[in-house]
Amino acid sequence: MPSFSSFFGFGDSYEESRSPNEFPGAIAIIGSGSWATAVAKIVLESVSEIWWYVRREESIAEFKRLEHNPSYLTSVKFPVDRIRFSSDINEIAREADTLIFVTPSPYFKAQLKKLKVKLHNKFVMTAIKGIVPDENLVCTEYFRTTFGVPEDQLLVLGGPSHAEEVALGRLTYLTVGCSDTERARIMADLIANEYVKTTISNDVIGIEYGAVLKNVYAIAAGICAGLKYGDNFLSVLLSGAVQEMNRFLMAVHPIERNVYDSAYLGDLLVTAYSTFSRNRVFGQMIGKGYSVKSAQVEMEMIAEGFYGVKCMKDINRRYHVNMPILDAVYNILYERISPTIEIKLLTDSLR
Repeated sequence: MPSFSSFFGFGDSYEESRSPNEFPGAIAIIGSGSWATAVAKIVLESVSEIWWYVRREESIAEFKRLEHNPSYLTSVKFPVDRIRFSSDINEIAREADTLIFVTPSPYFKAQLKKLKVKLHNKFVMTAIKGIVPDENLVCTEYFRTTFGVPEDQLLVLGGPSHAEEVALGRLTYLTVGCSDTERARIMADLIANEYVKTTISNDVIGIEYGAVLKNVYAIAAGICAGLKYGDNFLSVLLSGAVQEMNRFLMAVHPIERNVYDSAYLGDLLVTAYSTFSRNRVFGQMIGKGYSVKSAQVEMEMIAEGFYGVKCMKDINRRYHVNMPILDAVYNILYERISPTIEIKLLTDSLR
């Protein structure tokens, strides 16, 4: 098999001559937030160059000057001579073979509206832990149904992975999902390094839904912390959460999986317990009495679980899965029911 670096052909556009058999080819990062920055750091450990879509030209100029992202994970120095920056998403999509999308889910659809390049002969990996707004679809389903990307060219990156810990080089475990397990293995081998261990899965849809639900449950954990519930109850809450997640995944995508694997339970635990978790912090502020709007303003960062709660509630209207934790968080955030009252009712339903 050729080396990863031999796939790169920067400079000339060769979209028509590419074959989807050449995997992963030239790799591009779409997004410039903290997780996108962490993913770029990981990929650059193994490949010679990457393309990187950054929306604003002034951010690119600052990035090149400072040799780090001017807004996120500023401690991470980048070899900017090995990065092809562009604020034109269509240039990125033309030149790269594998597009890794790492954008906040609320802005995902709006960014794709700018895209004119066809994606049917591209490989698309999503590292987005959210639902496509207004569509109630996980991201790989949106790429398949809207952009015609074949199922075996769609990948997902999951697992417990705070960007801040990747920046520090702390041990991280990631799962690469793809229906083509050989492609999953190639990508898993590419991103593995001394601080990133990888595994593969064919449960693309399950990993994506699990990533959305863990944000919902992290908000619930934060609300309980804000209400001064202790670790004893939090352990019961998360025990109920993993059972609730499993019920939903089996309803929406009934395949054999181990929900206790790191891509599911591991991601849930790190998001629910960690002080790095935006969703937990958001929930904690709600539990302390902040309104949704005031919590969002004060955080200055997106808690994707807020949007995921409504999407999952809408999706579950089709499946009718028993999901008391999801329902409780929805009632607090969208029906404006008192967190004190709603969590008290939830405590009576958990065992």
